[in-house]
Amino acid sequence: MGYKAANDVLPATLLQLVQEYVDGEYLYIPRKEGCQRSWGEATTSRQVTRRRNEEIRRRHQVGVPVRQLAEAYYLSPKTVYKIVTGYIQE
Repeated sequence: MGYKAANDVLPATLLQLVQEYVDGEYLYIPRKEGCQRSWGEATTSRQVTRRRNEEIRRRHQVGVPVRQLAEAYYLSPKTVYKIVTGYIQE
């Protein structure tokens, strides 16, 4: 999500109306209905996380303990346990 200066994209009259409600504060404007994107759709985050989780599962299957995996991937042991048990789905 990028930020845009309101005075660069809104007509002056609309900007003045918005300033009546929120003057000098950040305002989140949600996407139009039907235009929402799911997490990771616009970046490679989803693929990177999926590969990381697959690697964690493979390493656990060959005997690497949960605590060691947690330290290696900077995750909590509880999160690693969820990954290896399949509780976390991609």
